[in-house]
Order: sequence, then structure tokens, then C-alpha cells
Amino acid sequence: MHGLTGAKCGREGLLMKTAIIGDVHGALAPLLALITKLALGAGDRLVFVGDLVDKGPEPAGVVRFVRQLSETAPYEVILIEGNHEDRHRRYHINTAERPKVAREMAADAPELPALDAELLEADRAFLATAIPFLRLPEWGALVVHGGIPGTQRSFPETVELASRWHGRRGKAFRKILRTRYVSAETGKYLALGHNKPGDPFWADVYDGRFGHVIFGHQPWLDGPACFANATGIDTAAVHGGRLTALILPEEGEPYFESVPGIDYAPSKTSDWPDHPGGELTLARP
Repeated sequence: MHGLTGAKCGREGLLMKTAIIGDVHGALAPLLALITKLALGAGDRLVFVGDLVDKGPEPAGVVRFVRQLSETAPYEVILIEGNHEDRHRRYHINTAERPKVAREMAADAPELPALDAELLEADRAFLATAIPFLRLPEWGALVVHGGIPGTQRSFPETVELASRWHGRRGKAFRKILRTRYVSAETGKYLALGHNKPGDPFWADVYDGRFGHVIFGHQPWLDGPACFANATGIDTAAVHGGRLTALILPEEGEPYFESVPGIDYAPSKTSDWPDHPGGELTLARP
């Protein structure tokens, strides 16, 4: 896996095509269908926007399949860390270091011990390679799992630099894994359920200060969500929607590919923001 060092290259040393897949959430059959449809080859790059696990029927199968792709495919495979990978990572650490906390986590979320028991050490090692963001300078874009709070005034140039952000600064930066709503008054991150009427979805007010953001985390049943400075590609693959990839070609305009998802997990659509409609605004700088 080459998430920190750049992409494998095709003809004349140039990157060919980048495909960014939205939240899979244990939906292995749609993932297999989408990978087949994409037909990626040498020099291409495959990015997962995070949340491979939970909600769907085959989370361990999804992790294993993506890991094997990263080991054997002729193209680069990059995993962005989602809030669900983060939660499983913390649970696994707590089983050894803070067993009482792990038991409390398991009581609230039985999927944590269930998946932990299924994962191989090689699967865990693969998940540990997940990175918090990916810059795509050729598109003036930034891939994160969740979103950008309005209080985020700076953004690290590299993942290695981000790893040095500790304490309050590091904790604030990690909000990019789970941001949905932000305060209408301050732009501050709001935990789901703590937002009030009038508090906007982050991408509605994001001004593009760190580039065009490609994100997952928030499901959209009506297809990809195209904002002025951001594009959401979690299209509710386990809620009866579709599994979507955003394709950034070597030449030409970006476009979407998708396959039918599965209707497996209940959806809390009352908590979801309105779909923005509109057209894809991402373009080369």
C-alpha cells in the first residue's frame, strides 16, 4: 500500500485514472460488482473513503478483499480512515490496555467484538495503514472521510506532518473523520444529535479553503451530493441505495460509476441533511 509515498505510474510515468469509492459498510457483493465494472489497470489508483466495516452483512469479508487487492492488484490501493475504522481500532487496543472500557464499548456496540473476532492479524495490519486524508494536487482536491469544521484554520500538507499534531490540536483535527453538522454561529463541529435547526451541514458552508473536498460518512439516497466546494460519495450502499465511485480520469472530466447496493441496515433519514442537487463542480485547477 502506497498511501504516503505517491502513486504507481503507467505510461511515461504518468498517473492514469483515480477511482474513489464511497462507504462500503460491509456490502461485499456490491463492492465486487463495482470493482469489476471499474476495470482498473496498471498505473491506476483506487481510493476508499473509509468505513469499510459495520452495518452490512460482511464487514470482515470486505476488509479481507480490500487487503488482498492492496497486496496483489497492479494498481495502488489507498484506504482513508473512517470513524468506524477508528472505533474498531480503539476497541482492539482497549481489549489489551483498558479491558473495562472495552467491555463497555462492546455492551453498547456488539459489532465491535464480533468483527474483532473475525479479523486476522493481516487484516488489522492493513487497517492500520489507513491515512486521515489524501491530497490530489492534480485536481486541487482533498479526500477525507467526514468533513471540515468551519473552525479548521489550517490543514497539514502531509500525513506525516499531521501525525505530529498532538493534544488539543490533534484532537480537533481528528474531527475530519466524523464531521456532519457545524454551528451556525461559530462553524464548530457538532456531534450528531447536538445540532439545532438552522445549524448547517458542513459542506453547505465550506468555502473551499483547503481545496475541493471529496468525502463519505453522510449517506445520500438520491445519489452523489454535489456542493460548490465538496462532493459526497456515500450513496447509502447498505440502505437500499447504491455503491458509488468518483472517477478522475487521466484526460477529460470527472464522472461517477455505481452499482446497486443492498437494503440491509435501517436508515435514520430524519437525521440526514437535504440533498443539494446540482452538478459536479470538481475540475482541474
